[in-house]
Amino acid sequence: MTTAKPIKKLHVTEKSGLLSEANAYAFQVTVDATKHQIAKEISALYKVTPIKVNIVNVKPKAVFSRGKKGKTAGVKKAYVFLKKGDTIDIA
Repeated sequence: MTTAKPIKKLHVTEKSGLLSEANAYAFQVTVDATKHQIAKEISALYKVTPIKVNIVNVKPKAVFSRGKKGKTAGVKKAYVFLKKGDTIDIA
């Protein structure tokens, strides 16, 4: 078990903006973060009650730019669903 914070930052995209209307928020998390650690950290940081947490591993993608091959960085995202009435201020 790690002592570092499992949440890196709020993942703000068009899709996550639409999800926030349904009381779901996306966060980028550390690779070794678990659902329980994420839920505990969200409730401590934002003073809200998470109902469930879904985790998605986004794999690195191959890219070709300026004549060179490379890869994008893979990330781990957590979708946090909140109790009705709870919100997180994105701004």
